[in-house]
Amino acid sequence: MALQHDIASIRKNYSRQALSEESVSQDPLDQFKVWLNEAILSEVLEPTALVLSTVSADGHPSARVVLLKEVSSDGFVFFTNYDSRKGHQLAERPLGAMTFFWAELERQVRVEGAIEKVSAEVSDAYFHSRPRGSQIGAWASPQSQEIQSRQELEQAEAKYEQDFAALDVVPRPQHWGGYVLKPERIEFWQGRPNRLHDRIVFERADSQWTRKRLAP
Repeated sequence: MALQHDIASIRKNYSRQALSEESVSQDPLDQFKVWLNEAILSEVLEPTALVLSTVSADGHPSARVVLLKEVSSDGFVFFTNYDSRKGHQLAERPLGAMTFFWAELERQVRVEGAIEKVSAEVSDAYFHSRPRGSQIGAWASPQSQEIQSRQELEQAEAKYEQDFAALDVVPRPQHWGGYVLKPERIEFWQGRPNRLHDRIVFERADSQWTRKRLAP
């Protein structure tokens, strides 16, 4: 099927805001929180959504959208099934990249660094804050594994609902929990007219952040 539009001719001239060395925070994590708060207040669609990129042991990249659940001095936290494709890739190569894109604000943030599991206590606390249906779903879904039909998934859901019916608290499965990306590089991108965008990147060495401007 042919595309109905000439996608090469699609253009948008970015002109909403600017990003200068004077306006950006000295701490990139603080700057990220400022932009995330502005994205939330602007009611952008899924402000915590990000593209998580990982690489397998043989160098094949993979990317998918996940949701950010915490950002602190430790880094950027998300939760998933440890037996999923990304879980296996992170076990092989514990490095990754996150890309946030808030189209309504003409902004992008790119984060790179090492990724490690959070503590069992942190995973437990978040798991038990989730709706019960999502907790059951974590047990029922063998994430990234082949299944024969949706019926198989629904049958597994019904089984675990019955298994845990008498329990007030659904236990967290050991194959499910959190990861934290500890940033080594964070880039802030602000769309500007004529493709002369603002790009300011922070890089960390010896626990200190350095900052520089990049050409768009």
